[in-house]
Amino acid sequence: MTDTAAAYARCRELNARHGRTFFLATRLLTPERRPAVHALYGFARCADEIVDAGTSPDPAAELAELAAQLTEELAGRPTGHPVLVALADTARRYDLDHALFDDFLRSMRMDLTVTSYATFAELDDYVHGSAAVIGLQLLPVFGTVVPRAEAEPSAAALGRAFQLTNFLRDVGEDLDRGRVYLPRDVLTAYGVDRELLEHGRRTGVADRRVRRVLRHLVAHTHAVYREAEAGVPMLAPVSRPCVRTALVLYRDILEGIAEADYDVLDHRVVVPNRRRLAVALPGLVSALLARARTR
Repeated sequence: MTDTAAAYARCRELNARHGRTFFLATRLLTPERRPAVHALYGFARCADEIVDAGTSPDPAAELAELAAQLTEELAGRPTGHPVLVALADTARRYDLDHALFDDFLRSMRMDLTVTSYATFAELDDYVHGSAAVIGLQLLPVFGTVVPRAEAEPSAAALGRAFQLTNFLRDVGEDLDRGRVYLPRDVLTAYGVDRELLEHGRRTGVADRRVRRVLRHLVAHTHAVYREAEAGVPMLAPVSRPCVRTALVLYRDILEGIAEADYDVLDHRVVVPNRRRLAVALPGLVSALLARARTR
C-alpha cells in the first residue's frame, strides 16, 4: 500500500468511527469521490482532536505544527503526516482554495481562547471557518450543474446548518469544556445565562426559559437548512442522494430535540438506526439510478 493510499485509508477510518451519519451518507457517493470526502473529514477531525481531546500539553503549539505541516504538504514537500498526505492529494485533484484551510485553522485557534459569543454575527465568524468552508471545499468534489459560484452560498449554508445542529445537540458537552456556542444576546432575550445552563447540566432539570431559547434556535437552524436545501438540485445528479441523505438525517436531530421538549442539557439526541436506514435506502436507490443514467 502506498503512503497516499494508507493516508486515505486512515481518513476513511476516522470518518467511519467518529462521523457515523456523514459516513453513511458518503456511501451513496460514487467510489471515486468518497476518498476526497474522507480526507476532508479526517483533517477536520485531527484539528478537532487537538482542540477538544484535552490530551495535548500545548494545543496551540500542536495546532501550529499541524498548520506548518499542511503548508509543506500543499507545497509538494511531503511530511509523512498520516492524514495530510491524503488532504494535499485531494486539494491538488480538485484544485481546492488553500485559503479555506487557513480559515478553518483560524476557527480552531479561536476554540483555544474564546468561550462564548456575544451575537450571531460573532458566532457566524467562527462558523464560517469551522463549517461553512467545509461545505465550500466539498463542492468541487460533488460537482455542479450550474456555475460553481452560484452553488456556493447553499454549500456554505449546509456547513453552517450542520454546525448549528451540533451546537444545539451538544450544549451540555460544550459546557463541560467551558464553552457556550449559543449567542449571548439571544440567551439574554429569553432570560438565560451560562449559570442557568450549567445548573440544568448538573441537575438534569430543564428550565422553561432554556426550552424557549432552544426552540427559537432550532427554528433559526431550520431556516438555514431551507437555504442549504435549495442548493441540492445544483449539484451533479450522482452526488445529490448523498447530500440529501446527510441533510435529512442531520435535520432529524433538530426534530429529536423538539420531541425531547428541548430537554437536552444532560443527554445527547441521536437519530435511531431504523430512521437512518429508512432515509439511506431510498437514497441508495436514487444514487444507483443516477449512476446508471451517466453511463
